[in-house]
Amino acid sequence: MPKFAANLSMLFTEVPFLDRFAAAAAAGFQAVEYMFPYDYQPQDLVKRLQANKLQQVLHNMPPGNWAAGERGIACLPDRTGEFQDGVGRALEYAKALRCPRLNCMSGLKPESLSFAKAEETIVASLKFAAQECAKVGVTLVIEAINTFDMPGFFVSNTKHAMAVLDAVGSPNLLFQYDIYHMQRMEGELAATLRAQMPRIGHIQLADNPGRHEPGTGEINYAYLLPLLDMLGYTGWVGCEYKPATTTVAGLGWMATYRA
Repeated sequence: MPKFAANLSMLFTEVPFLDRFAAAAAAGFQAVEYMFPYDYQPQDLVKRLQANKLQQVLHNMPPGNWAAGERGIACLPDRTGEFQDGVGRALEYAKALRCPRLNCMSGLKPESLSFAKAEETIVASLKFAAQECAKVGVTLVIEAINTFDMPGFFVSNTKHAMAVLDAVGSPNLLFQYDIYHMQRMEGELAATLRAQMPRIGHIQLADNPGRHEPGTGEINYAYLLPLLDMLGYTGWVGCEYKPATTTVAGLGWMATYRA
């Protein structure tokens, strides 16, 4: 059955961030992911992982100025130096945390920036990042994010993500398939998983509407999650959702898949 990783940016927010590692372990998780580690020293995060016998499976590269509304800078031609510095910083954390994959957020495309220039920039950025990640055995993934929640996000559907992967042409760059985002943008979840599974390097989930736990919305997870096994997916599934009530109260959906 699928292996679930607790996304500590979204789950167990009832307690401070560093206490969420213990909360995740107590709830039965063996792995965690989260958006950004950069507010903490690597050794402090390592201690939490080791103390709770957890594996970290993903974090994001630096996104630019998140507090000011930036959501990645990979498509921005005037930020390539900062992007490359961010690759180095992300890899420092990945190596310390033994994290096997990094996610790159493409960023918001300004109206003044042409699609062609943004595409040229993100392809060059990802070629650099994929190469640097490969040197230390870290897999790079990119994700498509829905433009209802994040207007202007440059890579917002599977077709575009696949075109970027084709243009980069690196075996070390894969697609992070977020079921919630792709339900909002395009549907066809099962068909896409079947068609693109060889190029999917990580999966995340939430239900729609509301981005709550599976079983609260329209997505047929009783069909999709067993399908991952049928398709031979052996990676982690990140639980990147907002609990409808409390995290622990909303974990009942996992019982079937832990049996």
